Amino acid sequence: MTDILIFTHIDYCPPAHLAQVLEEGGHRFAVLRADLGELDGIDLDRPKAVAIMGGPMSVNDPLPWLQTEVAALQHLIRRDIPLIGHCLGGQLLAKALGAEISRMPYTESGWQPLTRLDQSAPSPWLAHLPVQFPMFQWHGDSFAIPEGAQPLLSSPWCANQGFAWGDKVLALQGHPEMTEALVREWLDDWHHLLDETQPSQQSRALMLDELPAKVAELNRVAEGFYRHWLSLAGL
Repeated sequence: MTDILIFTHIDYCPPAHLAQVLEEGGHRFAVLRADLGELDGIDLDRPKAVAIMGGPMSVNDPLPWLQTEVAALQHLIRRDIPLIGHCLGGQLLAKALGAEISRMPYTESGWQPLTRLDQSAPSPWLAHLPVQFPMFQWHGDSFAIPEGAQPLLSSPWCANQGFAWGDKVLALQGHPEMTEALVREWLDDWHHLLDETQPSQQSRALMLDELPAKVAELNRVAEGFYRHWLSLAGL
């Protein structure tokens, strides 16, 4: 087993830019499909850093493997190793820390502006970021902030966009891992699930407008998160 594990939950929510960052840095990593039972039998005392990616399911769905993953995350939290969650992954971390995940009355999608909430106690997770910056979104659930966590980010459509718990846990509601190819894949395959007449959802055309520049900026945002995550693990 490698020192870095990435938990995934469906084939179209891969590590994407995170995998590129790790490969370019010469870091070996293993990608596990939690929904296919690949967490069973894993030595959770071995990894030095874990990332948790997204997925279309709800943390509240009655799926046995979700309970297995939450229990695994609780073990990793007790070990105090660096953890970073993306969308569903952030919700799973919130659940593991005892917070509720609830259905929003709408879907938030597209490039949405995030605002930092850490002005009074600046977080090292956000040291590379301005007060406002865009992030790609696609979710209908939202996490509450766990007891003892520091709220970090908000958007106009979702008050809880990110939190830090302790020194080593970062939960994000958005998708910093997106690449151009993945944005196009999602919009080609799943745009029929969106309703661009809703103010919380961007149109497909607007999501794709100036996509290379938007993704390049998002990559810089993501790389700051990933550099800090790796540094905490001593990698």
